[in-house]
Amino acid sequence: MKARSIMIQGTASDVGKSLICTALCRVFANKGYRVVPFKSQNMALNSYVTLDGAEIGRSQGVQAEAARIVATTDMNPILLKPKQNMVSEVIVHGKHFLDMNAMDYRNQFVQEAMPLIRKSVEKLQQEYDIIVLEGAGSPAEINLKDRDIANMRMAQLANAAVILVADIDRGGVFASIIGTLALLDDDERDRVKGIIINKFRGIRELLDDGIEWLQQETGIPVLGVLPYLDVSIEAEDSLALSSLRFKKPEKDEFPIDVAVLRFPHISNFTDVDPFFDEPGVGVRLVGNIHELGRPDLLILPGTKNTIEDLKWMKGAGFDGAIKELRKHGTIIAGICGGFQMLGTNLFDPDAVEGCGEDAEGLSLLSLETIFQAEKNTVQMEGVLAPGFLKGEMKLSGYEIHLGQTALDPQVQPFLLLKDGRRDGAISADQKVFGTYLHGIFHNRHFTRELVNQIRRSKGLDEVMENIQSDSEHREEAYNLLAFHLEECIDMDTIYQWLELEAMDG
Repeated sequence: MKARSIMIQGTASDVGKSLICTALCRVFANKGYRVVPFKSQNMALNSYVTLDGAEIGRSQGVQAEAARIVATTDMNPILLKPKQNMVSEVIVHGKHFLDMNAMDYRNQFVQEAMPLIRKSVEKLQQEYDIIVLEGAGSPAEINLKDRDIANMRMAQLANAAVILVADIDRGGVFASIIGTLALLDDDERDRVKGIIINKFRGIRELLDDGIEWLQQETGIPVLGVLPYLDVSIEAEDSLALSSLRFKKPEKDEFPIDVAVLRFPHISNFTDVDPFFDEPGVGVRLVGNIHELGRPDLLILPGTKNTIEDLKWMKGAGFDGAIKELRKHGTIIAGICGGFQMLGTNLFDPDAVEGCGEDAEGLSLLSLETIFQAEKNTVQMEGVLAPGFLKGEMKLSGYEIHLGQTALDPQVQPFLLLKDGRRDGAISADQKVFGTYLHGIFHNRHFTRELVNQIRRSKGLDEVMENIQSDSEHREEAYNLLAFHLEECIDMDTIYQWLELEAMDG
């Protein structure tokens, strides 16, 4: 029997579609169903590397974990990674296909993509009981609808019941729902079977009159109201960067200050998420030189365009300021593109970065990088090099980058990888380190020891409380999401749509 399908669409971006899909995957998995996530086309700054080294949207990787299955490229056959000037890298079934501007993608590629999308859907329909589809942005963008392959066209292809999600926290929730429905065609509107109001803060009963009016006006049931949850599940959308402001502590409350440079082309920014869980640690994004201050730890994160962001950093005066911070004891850490910037030179002979320019790095580590067209995407395991922190910790993560980096023979590597390679570099005074390992700080023992080293240098007591592993942390978040969904949403009606029984888990 073909899988039953349900689709989560939103009135806008960042209304909570990904989290609700994640919650549904865990709810259905807990009930004993074989459930799989699917998003035909994803535009994401953060990506996920599968076991076989393919690249998909981070949300589908997370949702696969929630569903307790192994992520594959059929769950996200097309991934777009924005670069610059309306150009995105197009990734098809996990591998680089080409770089394309928005107009060419819309006019040429979209129709060509449908056969491979259909093939992925049909494969998942044969292998699973339930497909949880995630839409993109809004289904009511009238200037894009004729080429939209992520919303109603997918609902039709998978014969999915659609739930429309609206974010009440940003205001205008009823207008956004009514407006979205008004812009849908009749057959599209007929697919919308329910509405969820998300990110609610306040007294639930005060919404009753509005919900009653909405149901009478639209004829569509409101399945429930989800409270605003600060759940630690990785985001993929650049809009989610703004949510970091809600987590940013007041400086006086936290003795450890972690600053993260906000590059114009920042990617994989969820690398820094674990610091939000560290006791006594404040985390802040820095977008201009006046915000920099004197942090204890400065992180140069990943970027989709290393040379352009390096030019931005120098133009903003960060290069000199970073070198001064290093003199005053700030630890400087670079991840992926940020790691490449810490070296002496970056070469782009084949214009892989788009401009073909070479650049001088910050010269905080003795290494050079040559950009190459072939992308490295692989899950990584290794051991922390002896002599740094407590040394020889087992670390894991994933590698997504263009370019090969060569270290001066005298430079100590950061990691000794399981496959025999060496990764990253550490300065002689151990105040600067860099790595290609995305997810480095999700190794919670490493992050705790790094923070404790800063504490010791400032004469503060170490934090000795138990450390929850990253997998345990994620499992707790998935179960919390599932609990809130089942508490607040009419799941019985959803099971009726799917013509399935709510089996005991």
